[in-house]
Amino acid sequence: MEKTKFSSLSPALQKYIVTHPGAGLSSNEGTLSSHVKNSTNPVSNFAQRTLNHCNGGSTLQAALWLKDHLARGGKLVVTIAGALSSFEVGVMLADLIRQDKVHLISATGANHEESYYRYVAHSHYAYIPRYTELTPEQEAELRDAGLRRITDTFLPEDESVRIMEPHLLKMWQDAEAKGERYFPHDYFRRLFSEGLIEPDPQANPADCWAYAAYEKNIPIVIPGFEDSTMGNIFASYTYTGAHRENKDVVLNPTTMKTGLEYFTYLYDWYMEASKDSPIAFLQLGGGIAADFPICVVPSLKHDLQLKGIRDWAGFIEIGSSPMSYGSYSGAGGKEKITWDKLSTESYYQIIQSDVTVAFPWIAAVLLDL
Repeated sequence: MEKTKFSSLSPALQKYIVTHPGAGLSSNEGTLSSHVKNSTNPVSNFAQRTLNHCNGGSTLQAALWLKDHLARGGKLVVTIAGALSSFEVGVMLADLIRQDKVHLISATGANHEESYYRYVAHSHYAYIPRYTELTPEQEAELRDAGLRRITDTFLPEDESVRIMEPHLLKMWQDAEAKGERYFPHDYFRRLFSEGLIEPDPQANPADCWAYAAYEKNIPIVIPGFEDSTMGNIFASYTYTGAHRENKDVVLNPTTMKTGLEYFTYLYDWYMEASKDSPIAFLQLGGGIAADFPICVVPSLKHDLQLKGIRDWAGFIEIGSSPMSYGSYSGAGGKEKITWDKLSTESYYQIIQSDVTVAFPWIAAVLLDL
C-alpha cells in the first residue's frame, strides 16, 4: 500500500497502523531453519520470525514489552489461575523466579498447593488426552478409583494431599496452642524449611515454582484460600456444627490469616515496591487470582485516598474467556481504565489463547532462550 494512502488517514487512526508487524527480522536473513540454528537465542529468534500475526503476534509483542520493562528496572506481578500448576507451569515460572524476573505471585489456593503436589507426587500423575470422549459412567469409575481429573490430568490425591495433610494439621494445632497466626503460604513453606517433604524420585525440584519462590523468599498472596483442597480440609477442622460427628480435632479459624490481611499486606508491598520501580501485571488465566491483586491500585487511591499512587505500568492477560456477560476473566484492558486499575498510559495486551500455548513463548523471550 502506498504511503500516501496512510497519510490521508486521520492521526487517531494512523497511530494503530504499522507497515510491518514483525519485530525487525526481515525474511531475507536466510531460511527460517538456518537463521534459527545459527542463533545464540534460537527459541526467541524462532518466535520473532514466526509470531507476527493475530494471537501469535500479540504474544510476541507482550513478551518484548515485558523484556524491555524488566531491563529498565521494572518489576513484575504474575497471577496464576485455573489448574496451571497441575499443568506444569512451574517448569517456566520457577526459572523466571530464579532469574529475579518475578517479584510477587498471586495464585489460587489450588494452584499454590498443586505446585507442592507436583513436587511430592510427580510420578503418580497420569494423563488422558482424549478426555472429551469419556462418558458420565466412566467419570464415575475414575472417581471411585480415587482419580481426580483436571482436564487431561489426574491429580493423585492419596500420594499428595494425604501425605501433606498431617504435617499441616500439626502446624495449625501448634500455632493455635501458641496463639500464633500465619498466612496459608507461610504454613506451606515450612514443609520445605523443616524438611517435612521430599521430592518425588521422578520429580525435578527445579520445576516447582513454590520451591523457587521459597528459596528467593518472594511474596505470595492466596486470595480465597478456602476454595482449594487444603482450604476445604482446614475449614472442616474449624466446623463444629451438627453435621460433623468426629470432633476430635477442632481448630480456631483465626489460626489462618485471611484474604483481608493478604489485601492489606498488598497495600504495604505495593507502596514500597513501586517507590522506585514501575510494576507490570501478567495475568495467566482469570478470576480471583488476578482481580484480587490488581485492585490494590484503585483501593490505595479511592479507599485510602492516597495521592501520587503509581498506576500499573502494563497489563498482559492470556486467557480464553470471551468479553461478555460481565466476565472478569474476559474483561479487556480498556475496561480496567474505567475502574482506575490502569491509566491511559499503561501498556495492555490481551492474548486470546490457552496459557499452556502462549506463556511458554513469553517465558522463552524473557529467559533469552
